[in-house]
Amino acid sequence: MIELWRLGLFLRERQRWVLIALLVVLHLTLLAGANRALSLMCWLVDVGLFLLWQPFIQAEHKLGSGALLLIGVALLGGAWLFGWWLLILWVVILAALLGGRVLLLGHRPTRIFYLLSFAYLLCALLVWLVPRVVPDTALIGPSLDLEFAWSAPLLFIAMLLIPRPREIQMPSSGTVDFFYSLFIFLLISVLVLGSLAFMLLRESLYIEAVFKTLVLMASMLLLIAWAWNPRPGFSGLGVFLSKYLLTIGLPFETWLQQLMECAEQESDPEKFLYAAFERMLALPWVTGGAWFPASGAESGTGHFGQESIFRHDFPNQPLVIALYTRHKLSPSLVWHFHLLAQLTNEYYIAKQRARELQQMSYLRAVHETGARLTHDVKNLLQSMNNLCYMAQVPGEIDAARLTQLLQRQLPQITQRLQQTLEKLQAPQTPQAEVDGAQRLVLAEVWWDVLQQRYAHDEIIFSPVVLDNAVRLPAALFDSVADNLLHNALLKRQGESGLAIRFTLAADAAYFTVCDSGSVVRKEITNDLLRAPVPSENGLGIGLYHAARQAEAYGYELRLASNAAGQVCFELRSRR
Repeated sequence: MIELWRLGLFLRERQRWVLIALLVVLHLTLLAGANRALSLMCWLVDVGLFLLWQPFIQAEHKLGSGALLLIGVALLGGAWLFGWWLLILWVVILAALLGGRVLLLGHRPTRIFYLLSFAYLLCALLVWLVPRVVPDTALIGPSLDLEFAWSAPLLFIAMLLIPRPREIQMPSSGTVDFFYSLFIFLLISVLVLGSLAFMLLRESLYIEAVFKTLVLMASMLLLIAWAWNPRPGFSGLGVFLSKYLLTIGLPFETWLQQLMECAEQESDPEKFLYAAFERMLALPWVTGGAWFPASGAESGTGHFGQESIFRHDFPNQPLVIALYTRHKLSPSLVWHFHLLAQLTNEYYIAKQRARELQQMSYLRAVHETGARLTHDVKNLLQSMNNLCYMAQVPGEIDAARLTQLLQRQLPQITQRLQQTLEKLQAPQTPQAEVDGAQRLVLAEVWWDVLQQRYAHDEIIFSPVVLDNAVRLPAALFDSVADNLLHNALLKRQGESGLAIRFTLAADAAYFTVCDSGSVVRKEITNDLLRAPVPSENGLGIGLYHAARQAEAYGYELRLASNAAGQVCFELRSRR
């Protein structure tokens, strides 16, 4: 068994020698004539060499009893029907196989080798075989048998001298394009039968009949080539054939439309799969199917329809889809269903990602709401600390003013705490908070409350004369002002003697908070107010959320000045 395997491997690595031997034995068969036993023996040897050379089954494979019986029946039939017509059919088959192989080769010497083999077979057909079956020998014309008999060995010697490729076997040397082989088989058949038809119907000489057939075939091929891809601006046969091949036997566009409808109607990935596969049952070949997760994927399993003896798996990611059909699928249908399974997987992945994005957006809303509320609570705590400080030093403020201050501040602090609890119970985006908590107060009242809240923090409030009718969004101004002032007070703890100034415009369209401290570092200014930045004493995530809140209200928070001794943040209306 091992020796046979080595012999098969030896022959596969020397396919050229086998082909040359096949052609030499075929040449001897032709020279011996079709009515002699020697010719039949040569042909049987030629068939054996063909079995060793043929590209469909490798030479080292062991044939079963069924295959051997089929080969024996074919040889007996060939021996019984042996003659010139059988040799013509044999040569046409060999030429078709060689023609289907030579088109796949990229190595030029190897391509020339197979072209010479094809040329020999074509010459043997036209010069030696076809004239033997012409009924009227007077129409054959001058014979070229002697020239063919002596020139063929020179052709074989030239084939032996062609250099082999460096590789033992070319990547595509063992393959045959079935379509091209069938096309060449039909062309040669038309050439042979057309030549005979011209000789019988027009009583033309053989050479003249071959020439007329070649001209007619060339004209037809030229016409088909032009119709395949015409240039005047309209579609050719190639487009219609491509469309036919894409939709042959399968309502692809209809099912694709149903798949898109399922994708629009179902947002849940599992429900989408059930709906899509249930609609696949409308296809005439499908009886049922199942899907299960591929290796390493996280997804569910399911099935639809009924099982059958014909099953085909489509190993895509993240799902492996198995289809049960009423009959065995052709390669074209397998390709179509593979495309449909891949599209289903892509839609399923998109549904999973959409669900993940929805969950991430909810978590992001919770995170952003928590971050904003943290700063709101810190600001409220700062206000309460100020009130507690004033209550503990009654000598600096009389009881009446303290009572009045508490009456104005405590309801506001209570209201802000209530809003904070509402945001915590139902996380919302900044725009949703604006729509639900838009509250305008008099600018003069807000200004007085702010000064009272930070009266003991040594903050300079620039004098301003406000109109009694001017109003402003208290929630936004409180949040941003507390953030900026709190950051400035934290900065003062690290830089002694830092002055803080708060300026409000007369029309309450903007306000600025400036300090006389150091500048904001350049590596921070690029992301400041656009994203969270690293911070040790403020200027981190609070300003980022304050900027997002300002955008939701139609305002803009920006770093107006970043010079030493003049670092200013400004909140300005965009209207």
